[in-house]
Amino acid sequence: MKEIKEEYKPNGKNRQYVLDKAVKYILDNNPKLGTQNMKHMFLVEKVGLTQEEYLECLNKATSVNWKEVKEENETDTIKK
Repeated sequence: MKEIKEEYKPNGKNRQYVLDKAVKYILDNNPKLGTQNMKHMFLVEKVGLTQEEYLECLNKATSVNWKEVKEENETDTIKK
């Protein structure tokens, strides 16, 4: 199994990169990536996110998702 480089571990200089990728991973609807539960287990056990980091990423993912839905609805309303 691969080891995560120090710079990507908690308090590493590139940790934010990992967290940003985790948000994109959570938002990805590709069924090959599994269910939300499987994504949670992968991010916590394999990538090394803490529960707090995972919840922050999940919160960002849902916030981004709702903003996009709201923007799409406003655009559709304007077109009609």
